[in-house]
Amino acid sequence: MRWGGGIRCLKKVLPFGIFTLFCLILIFLKFPKCKEWQPSLMHRPVLFIGGVPRSGTTLMRAMLDAHPDVRCGEETRVIPNILSMLMQWEKEGHKRLLDLAGVTRNVLNNAVGAFIGIVIEQHGDKAELLCDKDPLALKMMIRLSEIFPKAKFILMLRDGRASVHSMIVRKVPVTGFDRTNKEQMLSQWNKTIAQMYNSCEFLGPEICLPVYYEKLILSPKEQMQKIINFLEIDFSQNVLEHHKHIGDEIRLSPREFSTSQVKNKINQDALDAWVGFFPDELLAKLDEVAPMLTKLGYDTKRYKPNYENLPIL
Repeated sequence: MRWGGGIRCLKKVLPFGIFTLFCLILIFLKFPKCKEWQPSLMHRPVLFIGGVPRSGTTLMRAMLDAHPDVRCGEETRVIPNILSMLMQWEKEGHKRLLDLAGVTRNVLNNAVGAFIGIVIEQHGDKAELLCDKDPLALKMMIRLSEIFPKAKFILMLRDGRASVHSMIVRKVPVTGFDRTNKEQMLSQWNKTIAQMYNSCEFLGPEICLPVYYEKLILSPKEQMQKIINFLEIDFSQNVLEHHKHIGDEIRLSPREFSTSQVKNKINQDALDAWVGFFPDELLAKLDEVAPMLTKLGYDTKRYKPNYENLPIL
């Protein structure tokens, strides 16, 4: 009787999204099977891989998935959504309702963390180090670090011209990007990567590692050694031969746009595919439209940049 009354009261006070999440957490805790996964992932090391879509996040997770001690798996798609819901719940209008209900920031962190942790753990095999690759989740990197205090982050960086070219040519739908407007897409790329990069800098080099897609392609062994050191795990030759492990250690989703490319061994085919794609008048004002290109060390003046000269971050 007490439970029924409490649930009805919460349903009246809490916004629908929070009430739904509350019910999901209760269901997870109700069944003994879920308790086998304790301690919570919130109290263990976990890796989040992200960046602007079409920046090499799938390749990065596939290379790490080839490591015997790491499991990332396919994009969950629900993790960015639950983080967006969290932001909606904490907007000024809802925040007052939450405060009245005693739903504090800590309560929300625990609830959202439990949900995300269970999704990451149970959508694939067990491993020493679990990771999630939902590219846009890193827009919430700082909050994720608060929820998962032992988490580390890999932020994939790629020339915005290449990312935008790939989205348009492969018809990849990304919220906020208008594929009919190249300038708008470059501007949106700039806004998104600026938010992520600033968050990465804020967290610091021990927690967040920026990785250039171009460097990963041009010098995979050197870059993967750097990444392995960052993760504090042993090096495995498998990470340099991910294509040999597709379908075995590495599962790929047919619904992810990078799947067809990631099946192949590392190659340089996509590095400069964007050259000749953008009109000269747009290229002439790149520093105004997408100043993050210059900040990240990309050459906006040459017709065909030399990615060998990218800086060390």
